Amino acid sequence: MAEELIPETPESPEMPETPEEAEQPIKQRKNSLYPGVSDELAENMTTGWADTELRELEPIAQASHTAARRALLSARFPGERLVIPAGRLKTRSNDTEYAFRASTEYAYLTGDQSEDGVLVLEPNGGEHGGGHRATVYLLPRSNRENGEFWLSGQGELWVGRRHSLTEAEQLLGIPAKDVRELPEQLSGATGPVRAVRGHDAVIEAALTDKVTAERDEELRVYLSEARAVKDEFEIGELQQACDSTARGFEDVVRVLDKAEATSERYIEGTFFLRARVEGNDIGYGSICAAGPHATTLHWVRNDGPVRSGELLLLDAGVETRTLYTADITRTLPINGRFNEIQRKIYDAVYESQEAGIAAVKPGAKYRDFHDASQRVLAEKLVEWGLVDGPVERVLELGLQRRWTLHGTGHMLGMDVHDCAAARTEAYVDGTLEPGVCLTVEPGLYFQADDLTVPEEYRGIGVRIEDDILVTEDGNRNLSAALPRQADEVEAWMASLKA
Repeated sequence: MAEELIPETPESPEMPETPEEAEQPIKQRKNSLYPGVSDELAENMTTGWADTELRELEPIAQASHTAARRALLSARFPGERLVIPAGRLKTRSNDTEYAFRASTEYAYLTGDQSEDGVLVLEPNGGEHGGGHRATVYLLPRSNRENGEFWLSGQGELWVGRRHSLTEAEQLLGIPAKDVRELPEQLSGATGPVRAVRGHDAVIEAALTDKVTAERDEELRVYLSEARAVKDEFEIGELQQACDSTARGFEDVVRVLDKAEATSERYIEGTFFLRARVEGNDIGYGSICAAGPHATTLHWVRNDGPVRSGELLLLDAGVETRTLYTADITRTLPINGRFNEIQRKIYDAVYESQEAGIAAVKPGAKYRDFHDASQRVLAEKLVEWGLVDGPVERVLELGLQRRWTLHGTGHMLGMDVHDCAAARTEAYVDGTLEPGVCLTVEPGLYFQADDLTVPEEYRGIGVRIEDDILVTEDGNRNLSAALPRQADEVEAWMASLKA
């Protein structure tokens, strides 16, 4: 990785302090921001560049949907200024940054993924609130006159071309302005303001004394609940994410022999390749848990051995380039065949998942699929003599949770645990309706040191997870391309290794 030619000043992108200085070539300035750069080189870098402006761009695919989302947001908070930042780069170490991922709220409302971007909805006024004027504030193209494009660490010669403001307007369908002007504008703003917090400290500082935590939380909660019902574009993206994820699982099965010769890292890397080729990234840290690691719910270290005769619990999801993620789990016999005890536990989890999926339908309570799945698991645990019945007692006391641990699913969308800020009454105590997408993912986990179960159970963890869309007449399994029933899993694995 190349080291920057000139150390950066504290602010980035680096710009002259005054508008007058911005109009001057580098060689005419006193006290240059860039010591060590000759006047001749500075002059040379301002000339000889072709016009690369992109013209007659087509709007992004979701532009009409983001406009509809902004309209609903406007109606919910009439007469108030609404500020939704994308966020800023975060330092990974020293002078390197993490890969940028725009805030979900910003991307949901704009379709844009630019760092430093901010969506502002300005109230129009009028006796009924009058709606809002939406503006997206972005970094413009790097300035070639003052040297910022090649001397700043975030200049375009270092990190790549940005869209011009005109290009952004065409793509997003929203007027675009220079984000560097926004903090001063917000500092002088009057009237009620709400902002999404936690993404942009500069914007939050400009809004000091203009916002309250309570009012901002209402905005965050609204945007979380608004994402519960997916539109046509979102459903298509989730299906694409599931299809890519299924291909990633196939990739893993094909290289299990190589994983045995190395470690869980080989599985993680194999799936990541598919995610980067067909999508934006993985939607969350992949869980590539072999053997007893499968009993750890969020095993993301992925540094353990992969051994024939044990199970691999693979929980992974491709995130599309518009930031919608799948979330799928399959538990696979590493050698391609379940042994007797593995199949016994696997079949119990499969039966539990079948009951949970059957409970997903419009008009059902959100908790219904969890309750249906947990009942089956409780029945199995009583049947196997691991806990004393009756089943109603087990469920009332939650005794099955020693081996099931987690809830049976969650909302899914732009975040793997989508709608997380929604109110309890709108989420877990709510009612399912068409367009809701959720996971159904029961599991049984017998820890290696659990002396309350027979020795042959210890170190076995099984989870099966699918992404389920509520439809008008029931549900659709978006991840049905991956087999679930034990015999089908074995046949599928054999076909991939043939």
